[in-house]
Formats: sequence, C-alpha cells, structure tokens
Amino acid sequence: MDAKNNYDALNDVSIKEGMALFGVADIKETRSKFLISPEVSSKFDYAISIGYRLSKSILDTLTDSPNQIYYFHYQRINVLLDQTTLKLSTLIQNKGFNAFPIPASQVIDWEKQLGSVSHREIARLAGHGWYGRNNLLVNPKYGSQVRYASILTNLPLLTDNPIKDNCKECRACISVCPANAIGENDFNLEACHLKLKEFIKTKKIGQMICGICIKVCPGKKNL
Repeated sequence: MDAKNNYDALNDVSIKEGMALFGVADIKETRSKFLISPEVSSKFDYAISIGYRLSKSILDTLTDSPNQIYYFHYQRINVLLDQTTLKLSTLIQNKGFNAFPIPASQVIDWEKQLGSVSHREIARLAGHGWYGRNNLLVNPKYGSQVRYASILTNLPLLTDNPIKDNCKECRACISVCPANAIGENDFNLEACHLKLKEFIKTKKIGQMICGICIKVCPGKKNL
C-alpha cells in the first residue's frame, strides 16, 4: 500500500469535513500508556490526529468563566469530530485495514481525568504543536483554540514529526486563569479541576470546561 496516497486521501476527507488540522503519529513507543488493553493497542502502529478550530467569535464572549453558548459550541465540535473519525474509519476499513476511533471527549479515569488515549499527546506526536504553560497543546497557527480526536490504525501511512518549539516569552494565560493554576514553569492540575467542578454548579454547565486560557492563546501567527 502507498503510505503517501493513503495519507493524502484521508487528509482530503478531513478537510472536506471542516477539520483545520490533520496529522499522523507513530505510536509504537507510546501505545503502552494507553488505557486500552495491550492486546488491542498492540495491533496499531499509527494514530491519526484531527483537529477542529474553535470559533473566535464564541471565544470572545468569554470573560472570566464559561457560558452556555461556549458549552453548546464545545459539544457540537465533539460530535463533528466523532462523525469525522467514523467516516475516516470507514475508508480505512474499506481498504482492508483496521481502525479504532477514539471519542473526542470520553473520560475513563475520573480521578485523573484521563481518556482511553491522550488526544493531546497523539496530536503532539503528529506535529500539531507543543505543550503550553496552560497544559494544553499550542499550535503555531491556532494556539490552543483547537479540539482533537484520534484514530488508531494499522493502515500504512506517512508520519509527521513533533514540533520543537515552546511558548517562549508569551505568558498571556497565566494572569487570566480563574483558578490561578498556571505558573511560569508549572501547572496545578488539582486547582484547575476544582474550578471546573465549581463552574458545573455555578454556571450550570454539564461538562468540566472553562475556555479562558484557550481564548487568550490564538497562536504565534495570530498575535
């Protein structure tokens, strides 16, 4: 099978479905960390990472906490991501290979807030960005204003390389964090989670989301 043709064909479908980012990660060295049985994960050498860019106009409505319009936007993006992974998985299976789509937002370990795989880590390996001070992936063009989903597969594909970069002098997320969870060189995950749980009660939002540090992280090319 032609790895480049496979990559290009899936990328084309991803773009037509509205995705802003498409990449492929080699996961042979990281799949042991997935919260999926080794019997399953060992069947896959690659992971496709797709990313949908959030609406800047909706992010602009956020002040110091999430709101209902952002919550709905977040949910609809998750649905679109999941629909796109299913379409890509169908194409892969029609080629005679296996595909394992991972839901965009599904918590397996509630204590540590972990999913079956880390979409963030797969996206990093697929060349979409680096870990920022806000503990999220930062893409050069879109910053942290992207949501991701992943597909594990054994379809031969070209792979992308991680970006060797960092936030450098940018500290926009530190001062705006409502949980004071973001430091110069550290991130207080517990403080973040406590604030997200608080928002569920005070803002009547049925998901642990915030969006404030995402709003101020538009990417280097948009500063």
